[in-house]
Amino acid sequence: MTDATTIRVGLLGCGNVGAALLQLIAENGDAVAARTGLRLEVVRVAVHTLGKARPYEVAPGALTDDAEAVVRDPSIDVVVEVMGGREPARALILAALDAKKPVVTANKELLANAGPELFEAAARSGVDLLFEAAVAGGIPLIRPLRESLAGDRLRRIMGIVNGTTNFILTRMTEKGQSFQEALAEAQALGYAERDPTADVEGLDAAAKAAIIATVAFGVQVAAGDVYAEGISAITPEDISMAQRLGYAIKLLAIVEAIDGEIAVRVHPAMVPLAHPLAAVRESFNAVFVEGEAVGDLMFYGRGAGGRPTASAVLGDLIDAAANLRQGRVAGLPRPVAARIRPIDELRSAFYVTLDVFDRPGVLEQVAGVTARHGVSIWKMEQLGLGEEARLVFVTHTAEERAMRATLDDLRDLEVVDRVGTPLRVVGAD
Repeated sequence: MTDATTIRVGLLGCGNVGAALLQLIAENGDAVAARTGLRLEVVRVAVHTLGKARPYEVAPGALTDDAEAVVRDPSIDVVVEVMGGREPARALILAALDAKKPVVTANKELLANAGPELFEAAARSGVDLLFEAAVAGGIPLIRPLRESLAGDRLRRIMGIVNGTTNFILTRMTEKGQSFQEALAEAQALGYAERDPTADVEGLDAAAKAAIIATVAFGVQVAAGDVYAEGISAITPEDISMAQRLGYAIKLLAIVEAIDGEIAVRVHPAMVPLAHPLAAVRESFNAVFVEGEAVGDLMFYGRGAGGRPTASAVLGDLIDAAANLRQGRVAGLPRPVAARIRPIDELRSAFYVTLDVFDRPGVLEQVAGVTARHGVSIWKMEQLGLGEEARLVFVTHTAEERAMRATLDDLRDLEVVDRVGTPLRVVGAD
């Protein structure tokens, strides 16, 4: 297509996502030009080490180790940042925006901690800041939340947004592996980093939850505002009992509006097997959206990986290029301050296990503690363990602080040998 408008792109970072983006542009550039009238040309690529072998060949003249030079280059129309981390990514993005260059980023850590500053800079310069790939890889989520659902009143967004933990929980569920065994397999397959802390302790999902809250509910939420609890304490026995009770254990990011406030949290939860999220396996992601008008929606797909993430980056890049040519700007989040409801004030049903000495009056003592704190038991099972017994119970909905006090007092009972890791239960009541 000879009359396509050429958009010159500066790429910051050429790891898995950056290399996959270059490959997608090479493979699909003609089709993009035919459909949109835009010819995307990556003219500068900033990398950390020039001599490093790369999964996709880059023209030697395009490579540079001077990222600032890419941003300053007056011939570059749009900047794509896939280098990750807070700095120098933040400074580079701000410099690009101040130069009135649209920016596409996949940097969840940066957006979850400096989003309002970046949004303000983009608005001040009147250019796009697009970040579809920052939350769920290749799954289109941010654009529907920002545009398609902008006229609805959303009640809750609940999702599996970390593929590593979902893979681990799948292996524990389907193969009976321990957490450590499943983690080792995830690391061997490249799903988990050598240091998996950010994934398995819920920090990665917390950053994504902060971004979702900002976009969907228009409030200022940083990663540090999100209560985060990981999956490292989950045992095969928890998995087995959850299945027996009709649940699957998933690490969920949950964002909801409650009486004019926002609650944002990440933690493992027991999800009813009939719920669509319970069937999400392996490293796939899924986000379940509940709205007043639209009802229930679910977005499902690969939430990580070079090509899926690069696909979302390319979609944003095409949007930014089209908006630049037409002199328009996509809507930016305009987050306002709002109270983030603390975890202690939230309500949930809970699954709890107690290893108790099998003596007369045990159930009466346990029931006395739960009643004292206003925690009502919905259903309970008792399993024999020789001289001990295991009590497994699911509560009705209770306030978190009341449940925490209940567990503390249960640990103090002489008849209680061990209190297992409590799990919140979705839709128990």
